[in-house]
Amino acid sequence: MNGQQAFFDALRDPAQPIPAGLTVWNGSDPAVRFAVYRNNVIVSLIDALADTYPVAQELVGEEFFRAMARLYLDVEPPRSRILAFYGASFPDFIERFPPAASVPYLADVARLEMLRVRAYHAADRAALSTEAIAPFLTDVDQLPDLLVAFHPSVGVLRSRYAAISLWAAHQGIADITMVDPDAPESALVIRPHLDVEVIRVTASACDFVAHLLDGATMGSALEQASLAHTDFDLGNTLGLLIQKQLISSITTPRRTQP
Repeated sequence: MNGQQAFFDALRDPAQPIPAGLTVWNGSDPAVRFAVYRNNVIVSLIDALADTYPVAQELVGEEFFRAMARLYLDVEPPRSRILAFYGASFPDFIERFPPAASVPYLADVARLEMLRVRAYHAADRAALSTEAIAPFLTDVDQLPDLLVAFHPSVGVLRSRYAAISLWAAHQGIADITMVDPDAPESALVIRPHLDVEVIRVTASACDFVAHLLDGATMGSALEQASLAHTDFDLGNTLGLLIQKQLISSITTPRRTQP
């Protein structure tokens, strides 16, 4: 084991001996100083998770959240110097964390919060104008083969619970007393300009966009969404995508619009 790995392991686990060779300028006990440093690192990482997942913390309380976050640190230490996306796997950890089972929507609320972080930090990209999009959508022969690319901020959330309404209630933009936690909800998370938006959509529209994000052609995405949802409305869904300026490129075998 190299020195860096030993230092890293000792930071994660208080049961590990302190790294060899540590000295303190004033002659005090290196173990005490290292314990203070370890605690500061752990607290900083838990604080970072709390900043990313404020509503998740509100739903279970600070004490529960920080205890859960501390256990998460043990299995998912930071793997990058960039802390903005630290905790991307935290929602999956929550879903598998037995003490959180009594709050079944907690993981999806956390997923929504991470999607908002990703949208906030996403790159900018110009949208296609309505005039540029129209020729593609009116050519029925090539419509099934269209490949649609979105603004980098676009993300989708499909939840078996009212994760979007619960999140909105904690922003003061929905009435918590009117929320049925067991009502499934879906949303697009976007940031086409400066502000991140969370837009409630039908499950069918969400599935359609998800298939396109996965690289499906327009025809394939339409077929899959229509088979899974009898209520899928292609016109309304495309209208929303165009209105929100989310389509950044459309490609066909014969023609490309950058």
